[in-house]
Amino acid sequence: MAIIELDRLSKAFGGVNAVRSLDLTTEDGEFVVLVGPSGCGKTTTMRMIAGLEGASGGAIRIDGQDVTDMGPTDRDVAMVFQNYALYPHLTVYENMAFCLRVRRWSKARIDEQVHRTAKALGIDELLQRKPAALSGGQRQRVALGRAIVREPRVFLMDEPLSNLDAKLRIEMRAEIVKLCRRLKVTTFYVTHDQLEALTMGHRIVVMQGGVAQQIDTPQKIYDEPANRFVAGFIGSPPMNFLDAGRTEGGATLQGPGFRLRAGPRVTAALREQAGPVVAGIRPEHLRPAEGPDGAAEGPDGAAGSITGRIEIVEPLGSQVMIQIATDSGLVTAQFERRDGLAVGNPITLAQTPDMLHVFDATSGRSVLAS
Repeated sequence: MAIIELDRLSKAFGGVNAVRSLDLTTEDGEFVVLVGPSGCGKTTTMRMIAGLEGASGGAIRIDGQDVTDMGPTDRDVAMVFQNYALYPHLTVYENMAFCLRVRRWSKARIDEQVHRTAKALGIDELLQRKPAALSGGQRQRVALGRAIVREPRVFLMDEPLSNLDAKLRIEMRAEIVKLCRRLKVTTFYVTHDQLEALTMGHRIVVMQGGVAQQIDTPQKIYDEPANRFVAGFIGSPPMNFLDAGRTEGGATLQGPGFRLRAGPRVTAALREQAGPVVAGIRPEHLRPAEGPDGAAEGPDGAAGSITGRIEIVEPLGSQVMIQIATDSGLVTAQFERRDGLAVGNPITLAQTPDMLHVFDATSGRSVLAS
């Protein structure tokens, strides 16, 4: 186990700043997820921690030791790559034992370590096979096993599930979480998949343009995004954004085709906000105004509403997702499946009370951000 400190860590390639002044201190055994779109700097950060890229500025410390200028072999970290990077001519056993032989472990110790790790990963019956004879999930387990046998202080995982199909991704996601919880090894996990970030991490680092936009727990990032980028990136389907004007007192935000109510905290923050704002509401916080009980909430209802015409209906099993065209643009809603939704029909969507986010129209920062 280890505590990792990134102190104003930066990396520039020529005139391009790939990572800018990243500050982060992990807890011992913490699972940290770096998430963001392609080119945001998450993999570069991972490679600097591993020692595969030199830092342009700042420092990396592991348990208080400055490792910024150390080579990869001196940092005691293990990395799992997107492409598994298994030796095709070696068996599973030989792939897992390779790094231990390089470290001159005894044959008996290597054998015990490999077999114990393989059993824990459920690949003990595959030890004599070569990678070509394995499925994608089995290869992923071998790559994990090769990292685990070293008993490193830190695990670094760079999009390890991106080559798997959807069902296997879900299974392996759970396996990795259980494995890291059992081993209690500090882990950095890189992904572009916000669902992986929400379900796996103790903390999430949301990155854009080389800058950490927000570092917090998954629930806090989902409930209180620091800015419009985080709000739009985290959550599926993504949050709806509407340019809004305000009524006196700031509790109601409105524009063509919508009138939405802010909760007490947002309302109080809006009183300190002078410039124009953008309202944000997640698709799951909208539903047809006339519910199963027959109660209707119109545009002037206490919770607020959005009116428009249905453009798309997407059945999702127990739920349905619709997209409606409003006078302020397209709006997405997701709710429990129901009959009577047809393309072209007018519809009024009711807002879940108090579930509204508001952002500064110029800076993009949440009005709740300190």
